[in-house]
Amino acid sequence: MVINSLRRYLAVALPFAGSAILLFSCEAPKPVEEAVSHEALMTEYSENLSITQSENGRKSYHFETPLMEGYAMAHDPYREFRKGIKITMFEDDSLSSVSATLTANYAIFYEDRKLWEAKGDVVAVNKDGRRLYTSQLFWNQATHRVYSNVDSKIVSADEVYHCEGFESDEKMKEWTYRKLKGVTYVNDTEFGGDNSSSSDASAKPAKKNTEVKNPPVELKPIPRPSRPAPKQSLESNGPLRPLRNSEQRAISLEQPEKR
Repeated sequence: MVINSLRRYLAVALPFAGSAILLFSCEAPKPVEEAVSHEALMTEYSENLSITQSENGRKSYHFETPLMEGYAMAHDPYREFRKGIKITMFEDDSLSSVSATLTANYAIFYEDRKLWEAKGDVVAVNKDGRRLYTSQLFWNQATHRVYSNVDSKIVSADEVYHCEGFESDEKMKEWTYRKLKGVTYVNDTEFGGDNSSSSDASAKPAKKNTEVKNPPVELKPIPRPSRPAPKQSLESNGPLRPLRNSEQRAISLEQPEKR
């Protein structure tokens, strides 16, 4: 009877134990699911956003974007601009005094670190007209520095720099090239500028073609034949005079004898 009682006990207890194990195994991932849901929980959404941001009581930046999505509950809170962004930086607390502009196809801003990351056809222009072209750019608002670790091109009025990585202030006035690949010097005449600019001392002269396909043959002077001495004429420009006897005798000897 003891054996039968034990069998009945096990038959009832084992299903409960299996259910408990299954229950605990299903409930274990819940904290992970909750953490993932917090990271993906959108807390901000805005379309066609245009906003001016002040820093220390001064108008410093202006942002324009077709779409902005914020995730404030993420471990590293951020705002995402999946449809691109345009950032305008001001100086002297004046909206008409622009120090630089930046456009990109995608951007993300990490709020706690005050760090921007721009990707895709990134173009930045400062007030002096210097342009930056790159595929990825970081901008630290806390340190007011911009930098990149990928191939970039910086174009000024008369120079084009090709580099792999650089660092600059956010107004793009002071540059440090990490790996400079080359510098191209631009001549205004190459871009269809005014012809008068070619007379400037800074303009480079056009390269002349010095190649000679058919070199000229050296000509040597031909010596002239020597002329015979001119015969003396008996005629004279002066008045005629009678011949002397000796002269008559010499003439008669030169004449051939008539037969």
